[in-house]
Amino acid sequence: MLNKQAYLFFLFIAGLNLVQAQTKVGGVVNDNTGKTVPFANVVFANSSSGTTTNEDGEFYLQDDGNFDTIVVSFIGYKTLKVPLKSSVNLNMKITLEEEAASLDEVVIYRGKTSKKNNPAIDILKKVWANRRSNGVNAFDQYSYKEYEKLEFDINKIDSTLIESRIFNGMEFIFDYADTNSVTGKTYLPMFINESINQVYGDNLLNEEKEVLLGNKNSGFSQNRNLIDYVKDIYDDYDIYKNYIKFFDKSFVSPVSTTGIDTYNYVLSDSAYIDNKWCYNIVYYPRRENELTFKGDFWVNDTTWAVKNINLETTRDVNINWIKQVYIEQDFKVLNDSIFLITKDFFMADFGLNKKKTSRGVYAKRTLLFDEYEFNNEKPASFYQQSVYNPQSEAYNRSEEFWSENRMEELNKDEEGIYVMLDSLTKTKAFNRLYDIATIAQSGYVEFDGWDYGPVYSTFGFNDVEGVRTRFGGRTYFGQNDPWRIEAYGAYGFKDQKFKYGISGKVLLDPKSRLILTGGNRRDVEQLGTSLTNSTDVLGRSLASSSLLNVGDNDKLSSINLSVFAIEMEPLKNLKVRVGANYRVLKPASPEFSLDYYVDEERTIIDSEINQTELSSIITWTPGRKVSGFGVERSVVNDEDFPTLFLNYSLGVKDVFNSDFNYKKLQFFYNQPLLVGGLGRSNISLEAGKTFDAIPLGLLSVVPGNQTYFALYNTFPTLDFYEFVTDSYSAIHIDHNFNGRLFSRIPLLRELNLRELVGFRAVYGDISQESKDIDASGLPLVAPDSDPFYEYSVGIGNIFKVMRFDVHFRGNYFDNPDARSMAFTIDFGFHF
Repeated sequence: MLNKQAYLFFLFIAGLNLVQAQTKVGGVVNDNTGKTVPFANVVFANSSSGTTTNEDGEFYLQDDGNFDTIVVSFIGYKTLKVPLKSSVNLNMKITLEEEAASLDEVVIYRGKTSKKNNPAIDILKKVWANRRSNGVNAFDQYSYKEYEKLEFDINKIDSTLIESRIFNGMEFIFDYADTNSVTGKTYLPMFINESINQVYGDNLLNEEKEVLLGNKNSGFSQNRNLIDYVKDIYDDYDIYKNYIKFFDKSFVSPVSTTGIDTYNYVLSDSAYIDNKWCYNIVYYPRRENELTFKGDFWVNDTTWAVKNINLETTRDVNINWIKQVYIEQDFKVLNDSIFLITKDFFMADFGLNKKKTSRGVYAKRTLLFDEYEFNNEKPASFYQQSVYNPQSEAYNRSEEFWSENRMEELNKDEEGIYVMLDSLTKTKAFNRLYDIATIAQSGYVEFDGWDYGPVYSTFGFNDVEGVRTRFGGRTYFGQNDPWRIEAYGAYGFKDQKFKYGISGKVLLDPKSRLILTGGNRRDVEQLGTSLTNSTDVLGRSLASSSLLNVGDNDKLSSINLSVFAIEMEPLKNLKVRVGANYRVLKPASPEFSLDYYVDEERTIIDSEINQTELSSIITWTPGRKVSGFGVERSVVNDEDFPTLFLNYSLGVKDVFNSDFNYKKLQFFYNQPLLVGGLGRSNISLEAGKTFDAIPLGLLSVVPGNQTYFALYNTFPTLDFYEFVTDSYSAIHIDHNFNGRLFSRIPLLRELNLRELVGFRAVYGDISQESKDIDASGLPLVAPDSDPFYEYSVGIGNIFKVMRFDVHFRGNYFDNPDARSMAFTIDFGFHF
């Protein structure tokens, strides 16, 4: 899922001088029958500056040099030299003629190309055979310096945008517009971020470490969250691997062995590049609507390494919010034998739709590589990531540092971004937009030293409270605050009761992330919405947010929860937490009961549970990226890393009048998976056991879902409390094919829908001892004869923001009021 901060970013930042490149050309290439010629080469005469036409025969090219001629060529056609009338020549119409003298000798590749007797594929096979002998993978150890430049721009700047009321008071920013070298659209730079990194790697240990030497950005140097979210939009990729992964999608690489079944290949040209004889191969997709590219690449005839490659997504690719992605990589030769990457350019054209006339945002990244060194071995401890590494000095480098370490100088337009953004962030109009966008993203309204919110929890509804209002806030002086206090108050108009919650946390030691947490909450809660639970004192209750339910739901509880915990992070992404909590549970409505027997004769009943519990929790999240170093940090790459959770809890009787002794063990594992061209899966496993007799309010309820909305790791065909256990194991599998199947169906292809499937199962039982003390009147049924299971099919990407799933119960149809089918919807922004 796309980070909310990334969407926020597109809304509020704005930068560059209106300095035109020296020569600009654009238009369309046709043959003499009027058909467009896709993938034709268009270059400025006597230069290496060029491009290829898209699938509609269209092209745009610009260069800082002065040129008076372009050369247009494609295999099977006469090469055409077109004189330029001026420095700007757009809307050109160019016609190529077939080369009659060679019609008997040249195969003109249009449509699908053959996999046999194709010289382009013969060259590809040599590339595959030599791919491990190129790049840093050819060495045991490596290091290099990396310069990264990120830039975001509003595109399609016209009079409508300039005169928009939203820019009142900020009109001066339009003096900084320019023209994009790939698309030819006018754009307004909004943000620039530069960083210098030293990268170390060891192929024998399979380890890599990146050290930030410097970071600089325009206007937002204090917003480290924004910088980290922007950087995480881009993924690292390797053209030699089967899939190039970015924006949560796996695109088939045209240089990989998988590409032969996905692309058409044409040997288009051969020439010397940097004194190395190279072959040019043009490629384009065999099928529409798949995650593929079009473009060309040059291959050296000695090392069989790629010298240069261009990758561009096709217009019909099944990806949301992006009109085009363009990637270009350059490589240099080392010792006449090994090619190393020197430049990686990535550009995404974001937009609400894929219409050519629509306005959007360019996201551009330029990576430059230099100062390669090899086989300098370092100990394994060198690659261990530190828990605390604020690197404050890296964000405050001098201009002298940047002059010495930039691998390419900023042009005067890019330098203008710093000037423009520094001025823009001081305007009232811009800060109003910034504040609105911040509220939309975080849910909090900022004041001096504190925030009001979350605003999205202001209103709710449930059967016990009726309409519910909630007002809350938190202390907030900055994203790296060492302490924070949160509180809220709520009132139900039906039960006419006031509820509240308050919590505080303080960071005692940044290096080990030693944190103390404490708080108290008195509220109405829906117990049993998750098998695996922690004691988050201000966790949002489903009871206050379920507006639409399947049938009546009066099985709500009143909870008075007090928590104290201490946690630390001894290793990066390994968190250890030890805590104690005390809770008082009782029914929130007369129709629901948590009654239990307190004597062996089963003559005395209590309806209130008082329980003291000690817990020790270990959480490991390898690969998680976070931003900030205060008491609270933001996760940058949510849904991109596995989670392992282990909790051992001990119920202690008689401490603060606690009622029960018990031991409880819980395990949780969640793993997101990109399954190549087949889409994305998410698998989670849960298991737990309570070793002593406990009442209904402390048992592990199999989480049903009586709402029409998707809830994580619940069973939509189950009602609340339909299954109750004290030992359980469960599995949840969800898979998104990303349109892999629908792309082959002509009528569905254009809708860019996505196929969803799911499977969920749970097995558990409940001890006779726990049944014996129960006096609630509810049937305590566990899925102990056979695992309960359900499966689902669904359609995603409806209107780009909605998914609809149909869930089918697999067994236990004899349960009272059992539902054989359920429907859920979910909303979210996904690529």
